[in-house]
Amino acid sequence: MTEPVLRPLTEPVKTFLEQITPPRKRAEAEQLITLFQQVTGLEPVIWGGGIIGFGKYHYKYDSGRQGDAPLAAFAPRKARHSIYLEPKFPERKELLTQLGKHKESLGCVYINKLPDVDLVVLKELVTASTKETLRKRNQSQN
Repeated sequence: MTEPVLRPLTEPVKTFLEQITPPRKRAEAEQLITLFQQVTGLEPVIWGGGIIGFGKYHYKYDSGRQGDAPLAAFAPRKARHSIYLEPKFPERKELLTQLGKHKESLGCVYINKLPDVDLVVLKELVTASTKETLRKRNQSQN
């Protein structure tokens, strides 16, 4: 059986960050790490696919498929940062209207440059998404 792509790796965060270019993206990734640590109280871990994750939870679908995922995460991509969020939580729509320049998909918010967004609102988004993930996880375990 093959290893899932989305899994924690042993690569040190510092080593991963040193590989990020351009330097502006590296500095922004460090800012995001601080923001995510403030929200979760957890240390960053590199996951497969170039994802920086905080915490971990186990999921299991009705189909039987299961695995682990980070509680909160982002990926510092060359073109833009991918911020992974729960697809549905009450505050999502309103906070996204206040965020600033970004693009979005169901479970992701894409930010070209951190100065384009309100970091207070981003922190609120990550906080609300993390709370929703924990709520859903606790609900599925009962």
